[in-house]
Amino acid sequence: MTDATVKALSQMLMPALRHVLLKAVGLALILITIIGILMQRLLAAWAETGANWAEQATGVAPHAVWSALAWLLSIMAGMGIITGALFLMPVVTAFVGSFFVDEIADAVEREHYPAEPLGRALPFFRALLEGLEFAALALLVYLCSLPFILFAGLGVIILFLANSYLLGREYFELAAMRFRAPHEAKAMRKTNAIYIFLAGMVVAVFVSIPFVNLATPIFAMAFMVHIHKKLSGSRPELIEQSR
Repeated sequence: MTDATVKALSQMLMPALRHVLLKAVGLALILITIIGILMQRLLAAWAETGANWAEQATGVAPHAVWSALAWLLSIMAGMGIITGALFLMPVVTAFVGSFFVDEIADAVEREHYPAEPLGRALPFFRALLEGLEFAALALLVYLCSLPFILFAGLGVIILFLANSYLLGREYFELAAMRFRAPHEAKAMRKTNAIYIFLAGMVVAVFVSIPFVNLATPIFAMAFMVHIHKKLSGSRPELIEQSR
């Protein structure tokens, strides 16, 4: 696993992956910005509506006071969105990564496994479906862990373990499905669940580093290509004639 980590880190800035890194980071930033703007507008509107309702219902303070309160709440909402954007970074980067997994895997396989057959690109809609499925599952897990983060330190540990499982599962299956049918990739992941969970911890550490985590799809996919190769061995017959 250490060898896979070193190889993945060393290849991130190589020419073959540099343009993929720029595209993935750019798209992740665009999505995070859009989500942040939409959520800030929504929460600011709710704050203003709530202040207007309170002013009409109570009448205990002048309009300027309620306007100032609405403004303060909108500022707090904006700050909360920044925190939320960082919180959702694993979801966003994993979804973004689903568009570039084959470019990343091709570069890694050509560089480190030139004597073995290349995996086949996932159909676009299969990759998109996997990305959406992961994003929905991760969002559900994060929402469930949010109360623990707000009210107990255990939330940080829960979130890290959840990231380890989710990111390990997502990227390993994407790497494996280049050589296996989807159901076989998922079965292989379950057979090696503990090892892949531990590998997921490496990705979870990476995704917890601010700004660096924008490059998560590059590191995670390259890393899991090596993990899949290690678990499979040199077996060209793994490539099926049809998916």
